Amino acid sequence: MERAQDADLDLVEVAPNAEPPVCKIMDFGKFQYEQAKKEREARKQQKVVEIKEIRLRPKTTDHHRMFKVRDARRWLSEGMKVKVRIRFRGREIHYPEIAQELLDSIARELEDVAVVEQRAGMEGRTMLMVLAPAKPND
Repeated sequence: MERAQDADLDLVEVAPNAEPPVCKIMDFGKFQYEQAKKEREARKQQKVVEIKEIRLRPKTTDHHRMFKVRDARRWLSEGMKVKVRIRFRGREIHYPEIAQELLDSIARELEDVAVVEQRAGMEGRTMLMVLAPAKPND
């Protein structure tokens, strides 16, 4: 403590759990500033993954589905994740195999640009599948 006071610096406990605890003589204000600067720089480097969603019904026509698949292909190539949701209305809920086939066909059509991150599963009156961009082969 005397050496820190003589140097007009702070005595900072670096590793309190070590045996014995490790302390360092430094300018604590400068240390905090540099730590905050490193955290801001790390946040700038982070990539935020956007999730787009496609909503379909079990009775969706092939033509309409192709429009949705084309949009999904574009989003996946831009690096976004795509959530494919099939909503059931009325008695459609009794035939989940139709929706499962639809989701499987969409996954097959997009397998060159996407990987299935979350397999199709029921959530209430919807069936949901999440696709993530496939890693480029270098």
